[in-house]
Amino acid sequence: MIVFATSDKGGTGRSVTSCNLAYRLSLRGISTAYLDFDFGSPTAGALFEIGSVERGTQTGNGLHSYLRGHNSLHQRIDVRTSTNRDALRSQRSRGGKLVLLPGDEGGGEAMSANDPKVVRRCRELLLDLDSTFKVVIVDLSAGRSVAMQIALEATRPLDMPDKEVCWLVYHRWTRQHLMAAQGLVHGPKGLLKTGVELGYVPEDLLARIRFVRTAVPRVTDEHAASGGPQAAWLLKQNDALRSLAAEYRLGAGALLGETPVEPVLQWREQIVLDADVNAGIANRATVEAFEELARRLWDRATWVRV
Repeated sequence: MIVFATSDKGGTGRSVTSCNLAYRLSLRGISTAYLDFDFGSPTAGALFEIGSVERGTQTGNGLHSYLRGHNSLHQRIDVRTSTNRDALRSQRSRGGKLVLLPGDEGGGEAMSANDPKVVRRCRELLLDLDSTFKVVIVDLSAGRSVAMQIALEATRPLDMPDKEVCWLVYHRWTRQHLMAAQGLVHGPKGLLKTGVELGYVPEDLLARIRFVRTAVPRVTDEHAASGGPQAAWLLKQNDALRSLAAEYRLGAGALLGETPVEPVLQWREQIVLDADVNAGIANRATVEAFEELARRLWDRATWVRV
């Protein structure tokens, strides 16, 4: 399974959620490769706490250099053996393999998605990794980026007819983020319109897209019971967002899952370990949300037409 992680806005929690998703997949015994295609800001190394590549690699063997043809040996880093975090490094024998392919520090997006050589290198890389790992997660730059265009070009049905390619679109639980996510998928130059121009069947492509809501505030029966203008307002806004999500085709049928507001991640973007929960630092609901995302992503029943 090749999974592209994207969002129309920055600050959606796309990268930190995707890294935690990759980690939870590996704990399920599912070997996972994580590709940092956020060329403008390749910071997955910092999320996995690998100091040598926290802002991307400086060796010239990153993904940006590879796509531009400057190297043929893209760097692969075993997360558990290379991380500076003791609690994560101690798990090196646990679960499936988790490997990071970093971007280049300061690489930028100075390349063309219309360059057939770039697209070919991307396709060859994805096919190679797909033959080695059960899941390949590709974290794209935000918005209608060069990275998104390259991903669509490289995985056209004509060139990858038998591969399972999925898209995760991340957004926060706000009106503006719902609008942005809807536009990224259904709007001008969005995923669907661009995909159709490249030969995708729109219904087939739409069936491979799921949404992930991040940092969703908890609105419970306690709010309703407490009464008062603030509680009434919170419940009203939450209901309005659910209606808007359904109107924009971002509702339950198109949803992979959601993550709650997590204080740890508000202060420090990182992998949330079970040890963090046991120590009383992180919330159990956050780990359960990441585990559910991993379960649903891997469940073939998730990827049916909606």
